[in-house]
Amino acid sequence: MEEAERVELTVDAVAPGGHCVARVDGQVVFVRHALPGERVVAEVTEVHRGFVRADAVTVLDAAPQRVEPPCPYAKPGRCGGCDLQHVAPEAQLDWKAAVVREQLTRLAGLTEAEVDRLGVRVAALPGGRLGWRSRVRYAVDATGRAGLLKHRSHEVVPIDRCLIAHPAIQELPVLPPSGARWPDADAVETVASTGGDVTVAALAEGVPTVVSGPAAVREVAAGRRWTVPASGFWQVHPAAADTLVDAVLDLLDPRPGESAWDLYGGAGLFAAALAGRVGPDARITLVESAEHGVAAARDNLRDLLRVEVVAGRVETALARRRVTGPVDLVVLDPPRTGAGARVVRDLVAAGPRAVAYVACDPAAFARDVRTFAGAGWRLAALRGFDLFPMTQHVELVGLLLPPAAEG
Repeated sequence: MEEAERVELTVDAVAPGGHCVARVDGQVVFVRHALPGERVVAEVTEVHRGFVRADAVTVLDAAPQRVEPPCPYAKPGRCGGCDLQHVAPEAQLDWKAAVVREQLTRLAGLTEAEVDRLGVRVAALPGGRLGWRSRVRYAVDATGRAGLLKHRSHEVVPIDRCLIAHPAIQELPVLPPSGARWPDADAVETVASTGGDVTVAALAEGVPTVVSGPAAVREVAAGRRWTVPASGFWQVHPAAADTLVDAVLDLLDPRPGESAWDLYGGAGLFAAALAGRVGPDARITLVESAEHGVAAARDNLRDLLRVEVVAGRVETALARRRVTGPVDLVVLDPPRTGAGARVVRDLVAAGPRAVAYVACDPAAFARDVRTFAGAGWRLAALRGFDLFPMTQHVELVGLLLPPAAEG
């Protein structure tokens, strides 16, 4: 097959990345904008050794779960931000659960029976599937127009509105219909915080310049008020922070006096939540490498005198014993690439009674679960949350227990 070639095919199972798998004359085809069981005409977009990528451009036999995408840009050759707008809401949750199951069996090495016992499912968050994204970065094209990128491309698609963006962001005069131009910017960042702040910043060579609104925005989560840089990290779904905190606390069941580590701790969301459970005399150590995250943690947690904020990479802090035991509980919230074998081995050596692993990538999570399993640990519970409706992304919170633990 060649790029731009069109081929009729029958779509098989879902795959990571917002694709479904199909085969044509033995050739593996990863198809976007399709659903399992459909017969479609697909246009080849990329050719690689061993597989090709394609977009379903005509649906010959539609699956019952197919719906009309609410956004006119969520179609082949247009915006690549949403992967699943053509999928009915409940089917989106099933799609994501199926991907998680596949990653756990293929990469974590769990049996089908073990995955069944976990009861893998993905729960929706309140607020619906549109108007939820509280942080949106628009790319800027050569003419200074803001828009969103095509799938797996640097090409900017000028749009008049992003329907998954928070309503306050949708009303900002940022996109072409407003007449706005950004000739000196590479991107435009927009924020609508849970504390009611709205900020626009222009990025040039990665450096943000605030155009309107505060440089630090207010967020509300875990029973506290937070102040974080507008360009810093915070969960993009308004209900995400509380949802994840509730899951972590429920799975770990912190007890008064227990010590804890909050690794990749950001502004300190989980450290603060743990402090409320283990009490004022228990020791909590937060590790974060990003300067803005370290500063936000120290500022937001200054009333929690037993919380220590360590600036540095997690693997380095553990290896150089900047984080010392004994420790009872660990919250592990790594970036999309996962924690990695080195961090997992150091955690196992520290001997906590439980680890809550917050994951934004099922594949990276599954690989780390396999490393834990190699040390005798097990994935005792798993919860999935639809923090990113209309996209292929899913958030997981897993409970990992050492060999002697029950539960």
